[in-house]
Amino acid sequence: MKVLTSHGAEEIDATVERNFDEAGIVFSDRSTSYVNISDHVEMHIMEKSGKDTTAKTLKWAHIAIANAKRTLLGIYHRIKGKYLQNYIDEFRYKLNRRYFGERLFDRPAIAITTPYWHINR
Repeated sequence: MKVLTSHGAEEIDATVERNFDEAGIVFSDRSTSYVNISDHVEMHIMEKSGKDTTAKTLKWAHIAIANAKRTLLGIYHRIKGKYLQNYIDEFRYKLNRRYFGERLFDRPAIAITTPYWHINR
C-alpha cells in the first residue's frame, strides 16, 4: 500500500513500474488512470466495478481498504496527511503479521539486526 499524491495515469504508471514484477498480473477496475498499466506488467485485467466485481474479483482489495479505514479511524481518530504513509505501513505490517505464525517472535530480532537501508520498498 502506497500513498499517492494524485490519481493521474503518470503517477500510477510510475508506481506500478517501481513496485510490480514485469511477469505480474494486475486486476483493477476500469478507471481511466489505469490505461497504461499493461505496458509495465505481463497482464492487466480490467473489470467494470459493480456488485459482482466487488464480491468476486476485487473482493480482497475492498476488504483490505475497508479494514484499513476502520483501523485508522478507530485507533487514531484524526489522521494527518504528513504521517499517512507511516499509518499505512503500520497497518500493512499488522495485516501481514497474520502469516508469521510460529515465527512471530523471530521477526523483531530480524528487524533489529537488519539495517533499514537494505530493505526493499
